[in-house]
Amino acid sequence: MKRHVLVLAALFALWLPAAERKPNILFIFSDDHAYQALSAYQHPLKLLETPHLDRIAATGMRFTRALVPNSICGPSRATVLTGKYNHLNGFYNNTNSRFDPAQQTFVKLLKGAGYQTAVVGKWHLVSNPAGFDHWHILPGQGIYYNPPMIRNGERVQHEGYVTDIITDLAVDWIRRRDKTKPFLLMAQHKAPHREWSPALRHLGWDKDEPHPEPATLFDDYAGRGLAVRDQDMTLAKTFTPSDAKLTAPASLTPGQRAAWNAYYEPRNEKFRADQPTGKELVRWRYQRYMHDYLGCIKALDEGVGRLLQLLKDEGLEDDTLVVYAADQGFYLGEHGWFDKRWIFEESLRTPLLIRWPGLTKPGSVNHDLVSNLDFAETFLDAAGAPIPADMQGRSLRPLLAGQTPADWRKSFYYHYYEFPTPHRVRPHEGVVTDRFKLVHFYKPDVDYWELYDRQKDPQELRNFYDDPAYAAEVARLKPELERLKRQLAVPAQPPREAFGDLPLAGEPGAKAPKPPLKKKDKKSGAAKP
Repeated sequence: MKRHVLVLAALFALWLPAAERKPNILFIFSDDHAYQALSAYQHPLKLLETPHLDRIAATGMRFTRALVPNSICGPSRATVLTGKYNHLNGFYNNTNSRFDPAQQTFVKLLKGAGYQTAVVGKWHLVSNPAGFDHWHILPGQGIYYNPPMIRNGERVQHEGYVTDIITDLAVDWIRRRDKTKPFLLMAQHKAPHREWSPALRHLGWDKDEPHPEPATLFDDYAGRGLAVRDQDMTLAKTFTPSDAKLTAPASLTPGQRAAWNAYYEPRNEKFRADQPTGKELVRWRYQRYMHDYLGCIKALDEGVGRLLQLLKDEGLEDDTLVVYAADQGFYLGEHGWFDKRWIFEESLRTPLLIRWPGLTKPGSVNHDLVSNLDFAETFLDAAGAPIPADMQGRSLRPLLAGQTPADWRKSFYYHYYEFPTPHRVRPHEGVVTDRFKLVHFYKPDVDYWELYDRQKDPQELRNFYDDPAYAAEVARLKPELERLKRQLAVPAQPPREAFGDLPLAGEPGAKAPKPPLKKKDKKSGAAKP
């Protein structure tokens, strides 16, 4: 009898008009995927083709200005779950933050609205997932080869490549789902996070053809302040033997290690014999980085293709909202950097592709300021569930329908906290518009402003803050920053724990300010020419 009831419920759901059915939600989330490495974004360097990800853009909408409030992994994930900035959800950094599982999330609200919920892959929020019917996650950052995972609280061991495993788990869950309910599945990948280890089948995928270098690979940071000049995230100084694959991962099986060594060791031997230095060393590291990072994305793209095909095979293609995004952007050698954290474009901006059948015109492109802050509200809106008033984003539904509301945001607040480890990026906050970024760098040894004009300086190489021609823009943006902080209930001073292991000035263990690298302008903190 129970089986018959379930079958009838499933048939009734199919008979409902599409507009009245609650769509399934497939949220595919990667870690550190730069928009520069997704071919739908048509980056000038044409680093990689991503045909399966491009299918989402071709059948849905591509967002060109999807921004994150805090460009770092855990805080971004907390924002996705809560629809709130980190000063409200309490997860500021990857050093000492812990997500409070008792707080409101869109997942719990969807479950209350009748959804079956699951998350597989990277979690990275310290506490266990809450509000999910099923979870199968990587502990911490996870590893690329033969990863241990945690399935509903039980530790399990997998053999294989992490991206393939996460895709397998997502496919298996969709096939075994309760077909009487709409579902939310969060398929969250480790790739292409550091140390950017590709699937063994993709070693040598580029046939040793050189990858084009970004124009700012050898940026000297002239004209910008101490924060930009004194970071620790360069290919020149910060790239480790593990990053360069000069050492092999400990988790490889003997057979996997043989395949690894067959590719890397002949090339590593040549590197050791050549002993490149200076710019040639940076160039060697950049080429190795691109082989590995882009190789990770090849497996990721293949996994997306498998999931899209599964939706088609299961008859779910027209009833599933598909979202692809990364937790933030990433540097692919621009300014000589890898990693993220900054308010600058490569870090601030995430790829975002959304397919909403019946709502979104295929091949649409949107240039509005949107954010992962808006995901929770969008998912609740799709489900017909109320959006809590304390969430700080907005549903993307009208944009996906091709109609931007007149009161859509024209400016965006950003705040990064974690310092000094791991990359010595100073805490900073700022306001972002379609053209400008006004940034305040603060603590522990800096206190100055910078202004960037993306129209005149798209590579963000010049600080216009002290340029008299921009005085009116500075005068306009400073009050706008304060307005956003009031609107978002940003505290006047972040709590001590927001910075991770940063001792604030006057606290025990605080170090004296570091001497500037060059003589600075006292007003702006920028290096004098």
